[in-house]
Amino acid sequence: MRVLAIDSSGLTATVAIVEDDQTIAEYTTNYKKTHSQTLLPMIDEMVRMVDADLKEIDAIAVAGGPGSFTGLRIGSATAKGLGLALDKPLIHVPTVDAMAYSMYGCEDIICPIMDARRKQVYTGLYSFSHKKNGDGGLYDEPVFQVLRMQMAVPVEELIRHLNVYRRRVVFLGDGVPVYKEMLAEGLKVPYSFAPSFMNRQRAAAVGALGIRYYEAGRYEAAAEFKPEYLRKSQAERERAEREKNAVPKVRRMTMEDGAAVAEMEHQLFPDAWSEKSILETLEQTNTICLIAEKAGRTAGYLLAYTAADEAEIARIAVVKELQRQGAARALLAELESVCGSEGVKKILLDVRSGNGAARALYTSTGFKEDGIRQRFYENPVEDAILMSRELEINA
Repeated sequence: MRVLAIDSSGLTATVAIVEDDQTIAEYTTNYKKTHSQTLLPMIDEMVRMVDADLKEIDAIAVAGGPGSFTGLRIGSATAKGLGLALDKPLIHVPTVDAMAYSMYGCEDIICPIMDARRKQVYTGLYSFSHKKNGDGGLYDEPVFQVLRMQMAVPVEELIRHLNVYRRRVVFLGDGVPVYKEMLAEGLKVPYSFAPSFMNRQRAAAVGALGIRYYEAGRYEAAAEFKPEYLRKSQAERERAEREKNAVPKVRRMTMEDGAAVAEMEHQLFPDAWSEKSILETLEQTNTICLIAEKAGRTAGYLLAYTAADEAEIARIAVVKELQRQGAARALLAELESVCGSEGVKKILLDVRSGNGAARALYTSTGFKEDGIRQRFYENPVEDAILMSRELEINA
């Protein structure tokens, strides 16, 4: 597959022709001229130098935001015009996704930052995980992980997020020189900055990631393409990418899920578990740890401990924007299934007395109230309602 890739979302203008296993050509400038002056001449020069025929490309991958309003409009108009003229589909590649993808294979947290002014940045958090094969310790292809989708946040808030992960961070992007001092003052985790040949947008990365998106069916007609200038609501971004009636899928939690679960913990609970605590729980043999996914993203999780023929739910949570969409019920149903296969006869839990929604959920799924632990919870102080459910074990 061959794609034309375009990124004019920031100070850098960059275009490329990319195939499945190689970059045919790439032209990048980071200078004072406006993208309206440079983008089409860059494409024309690149095509001429490699004697390419744009009619032979399969699609156009374009960095669709966030980023500069003017830059995104220029890139969008250029890509749409070429797409309509050539009758080729467009692949929307989030700007910061492509920036992170250029750090291919890095197991640190990858944090692209684009200056959004007023001490805010466009960013996202990413990493690559490596899974061992069973034949002599060889590794499979690194898996690109989106820990936090692209967003616009104050630098102080980004620093708080990164300190939660307690992992090394590598920064790149035009926001680095602007906020380098703020990062140095606030970060409590090891960090570094990408070298000059990796620290700005590259169309080759847009094209390589675009090919993966195309193969996954994530492309559209040129007439339908719209850039995303600033996605204020994470919920709106996620809602646009999932099907309205997507069914949550539940699987066993893995070590690679630890960072994402820790982030949700800190978003949802005042007594949040650290990533270390979550990973230690995963390593124990008497635990059942589940992840619920909805439309390709982590929706919630469940941590339970087993002893004899009982299982006690220690944590169950669903991210706020995906609550009341079936994720919690799916987690409880899968827990029941796992318990049934392992000979567990009873599931126990406790819930805040004031959490009416959770109590209603548990009651509707067969749990009964057994008693009260007075003033059990803190922040705020509240009674705990003890609940349990008897399971039918098939002989």
